Amino acid sequence: MKNQVLSHNKIIRICNRLAYQIVENSEFNKSILIIGVREKGLEISKLIVNELKEICSNKVVLKSIQIDKNNPKNIINCDLSTSEIYEKVFIIDDVLNTGKTLMYAIKKLLEYNFENIKTVVLIDRNHKKFPVKVDFKGISLSTNYDDTVKLIIEKNNLKAIIV
Repeated sequence: MKNQVLSHNKIIRICNRLAYQIVENSEFNKSILIIGVREKGLEISKLIVNELKEICSNKVVLKSIQIDKNNPKNIINCDLSTSEIYEKVFIIDDVLNTGKTLMYAIKKLLEYNFENIKTVVLIDRNHKKFPVKVDFKGISLSTNYDDTVKLIIEKNNLKAIIV
């Protein structure tokens, strides 16, 4: 059984609100670095970056990080150069289940000596096993532990469902 949690329009509205929160949190920074967790976190990041470019004059840079979610101890790929310097970084993922993916992503980002790393998720499920604090979240969703929340991408149309 599938229950839709978020429609495409609601996801767009949430991403727009998250963009405003990012701007408010970056008002004294010249640039904003957004890092999307591939694949679906990157899709959310693209929506947020589009809104950021509309509402602020800061330089907005979009990068990605790829993690094997089944075995996050494997190689983590990030398309960020160590020579690039950013004051504040926002790492974005679609659904926060246990916190494991964000934990490994943040561990990788610590190699870059950022001054400030903020976490952003579209959906926070509140089933954390790892000590990851979400700085900005679209919605909090209380589900059964064995439920699965998925972001579905069909023909540039997004929706979140519980399976």
